[in-house]
Amino acid sequence: MRLQNGRWEDDPFVAGGTSRPAVGLVDDFLLTGDLNTDGQDEAVVLLWESSGGSGTYHYIAVVGQREGAPFNLGTALIGDRVQVRAGRIAGNRIELDVVQLGPDDAACCPSQKATRFWTLDAAGLHVNASKHTGTLSLTDLAGPEWVLNRLKPDEPLPAQPEITLVFNGKRIAGQSACNRYFAGVKEHGALPGDLTVSQIGSTRMACPEEVMALETRYLEALGSVSSYSFLAGKLALTWRKAGMTGTILFVPRQPRQP
Repeated sequence: MRLQNGRWEDDPFVAGGTSRPAVGLVDDFLLTGDLNTDGQDEAVVLLWESSGGSGTYHYIAVVGQREGAPFNLGTALIGDRVQVRAGRIAGNRIELDVVQLGPDDAACCPSQKATRFWTLDAAGLHVNASKHTGTLSLTDLAGPEWVLNRLKPDEPLPAQPEITLVFNGKRIAGQSACNRYFAGVKEHGALPGDLTVSQIGSTRMACPEEVMALETRYLEALGSVSSYSFLAGKLALTWRKAGMTGTILFVPRQPRQP
């Protein structure tokens, strides 16, 4: 199997049908480090696999160089609908912070936080013992300043103006292109990740028309958010309004280099 432009698809399972096996590269996720101590950095990427059903399986893959071309050194299953919160290479070990299915979770809605570990040798990737780190809650969104990355998954944003989001207990605040904004948030409690945003308040500065249009789109989406999750290190807020649904994506602001 060889990916073309980050994706591979086979023929439908049934002639004329829409369900078919497909595999793709997860966008915007890359770790690099010398995992097999050969003096060369390897690349760690995520893959998704779907056969047209409700589940989406995720895999971790390590890619090296062989005769000047990329070569797969090992691939391992992460799981069905596992959410990746963050990843890193520590020494020669891959570490992923994930949200996965707990013993009492519905298949749709994982709530168990864990750190998963893999090591690489000549035989491929090996799974090490994982460590459970608690249950998903709103407190997991606090800490970093989140920077808006996508209003739609296929719509890159301009570098400026920047839109930000900070969680602080039951309150959120940030910069919405032109103005500062603030609102309350609470968890429904019905399913892991359920979230409600209260009426949003903001300052009343005026900016160029295109900036105000971006701000309006963002605040309308934010005010309709109904759940949160994680996607390859990004915070994903899903909104629903008037029979439509969408997801806005944020990345954590990286610490400034000294």
